[in-house]
Amino acid sequence: MKIDSGEMAAGVTLKPLGVGDAGRLAEAYVVNRGHLAPWEPVRPDSFFTPDGQRERIEGLLRQRDEGAAVPWVFEEAGGRIVGAITLTGITRGPFCSAHLGYWVAADRQGRGLASAAVSRVCGLARDVVGLHRIEASTRVENTGSQRVLEKCGFELIGTAPKYLHINGRWRDSRLFQRILHDEDPALWSAPERR
Repeated sequence: MKIDSGEMAAGVTLKPLGVGDAGRLAEAYVVNRGHLAPWEPVRPDSFFTPDGQRERIEGLLRQRDEGAAVPWVFEEAGGRIVGAITLTGITRGPFCSAHLGYWVAADRQGRGLASAAVSRVCGLARDVVGLHRIEASTRVENTGSQRVLEKCGFELIGTAPKYLHINGRWRDSRLFQRILHDEDPALWSAPERR
């Protein structure tokens, strides 16, 4: 499956993640470590290094090649990475679904990047990946991310107690989904549709 880069908002491009992004992605995670800590699992120090990111990216690209994930980064014109968005856990058959995760750099908040990326990825998930639905979860306290999801057509489907181990503790999450189409999965998955 080939997915090209495309401009999103505020001069930022949604670009498929590649191994060559490892150093710049490590730098973005270092700069945003405190900003992201409340919303992510505790990360080992190696996560914040180019080698750690290279290993992580290689794993994501293997998942992409197996049809289980699609990762992107948000890249400014000068090459700085200011966020990322990933479809993971892609499942075919009667479920035909994936999980969505994303983040935006602290100094790029409030400029529409998350909304633009989520909207673009939902279109790609339907038209290129061929999915029926996307699920996303947020910590109960993450009202900003909840607003992004709702703005992009996601509906709240429930609250899951102790859903994810985030920032050192099991945390409750709000679960959201967006239905992308209602066609038969056997017809939608046909190669001529994508």
